[in-house]
Amino acid sequence: MVLESLLNPTRPEHRPFSLLIIGFVYATVGLFLGLWIFEEYASMIMIFLTVMAAIPLIFATITFEEEKDDHIEKETTLLREHAKALSVFFFFFLGSMVAFTLWYVVLPSSVSSLAFLSQSKTIVDLNQQITGNIAEQIPLFMKIIMNNVKVLIFCILFSFVYGTGAIFILTWNASVIGVALGNFIRTNLSQYALSHGFEHTGTYLYVVSLSLARYMVHGIPEIVAYILGGLAGGIISVAAVKHRFETKKFFHVLLDAADLLIISLAVLLIAGLLEVFVTPLLV
Repeated sequence: MVLESLLNPTRPEHRPFSLLIIGFVYATVGLFLGLWIFEEYASMIMIFLTVMAAIPLIFATITFEEEKDDHIEKETTLLREHAKALSVFFFFFLGSMVAFTLWYVVLPSSVSSLAFLSQSKTIVDLNQQITGNIAEQIPLFMKIIMNNVKVLIFCILFSFVYGTGAIFILTWNASVIGVALGNFIRTNLSQYALSHGFEHTGTYLYVVSLSLARYMVHGIPEIVAYILGGLAGGIISVAAVKHRFETKKFFHVLLDAADLLIISLAVLLIAGLLEVFVTPLLV
């Protein structure tokens, strides 16, 4: 595969920041190919094309993480090693999200509305009126937690069944958050343009900073939790392929995956609290 051979680093864990560029390029290529060839279904086709390009990279990363279970016995050391893989997934997600945000803002409205049709519908469906009142927001908090746990389960299952399946969930979330950020930037820039004009560069910086704070305060821990879940499912999947069901090594893999899942649930809880009680204040 030309795109994969040109951009994929041989040891992504040693160069995680390079995944920013790779995620950006993969998402950009997927977006424009989707618009060019499958215009009517571009909002979903671009996700599949981005994921398709990333599969070799993600599979190599997960396989390498599973192999660490063979020679690292101490769980705390193993978790620190997994942090390297987490950075690979996270920076790929971040690069993809930046690409989707940029193109949503830059492309003409008629094009971006078509390219991100499914993402826009998802945002409308998930939109909630949050007041920040604790008594009123407890039910919403529980709803958000249940929804996030459901997505986490999908990440685990996709990774277990398909090996690299979690990258689909991550890329989809990158596109949804990208559209949310892009829409927030567009709306606020329009309002500032009408009231103040664009004489000051600070206007741009303020709007972009506010949009990042608005969605990334709770978005980052959510994505970290999904990555941990996907990594756990992927590690079990690779171990299962190697037929280790009755060995001590497989038990060690299960223990490692269980630790990752416990951490991911704790991070999801924090993300839910931030989304309900902190994010509404950033307006």
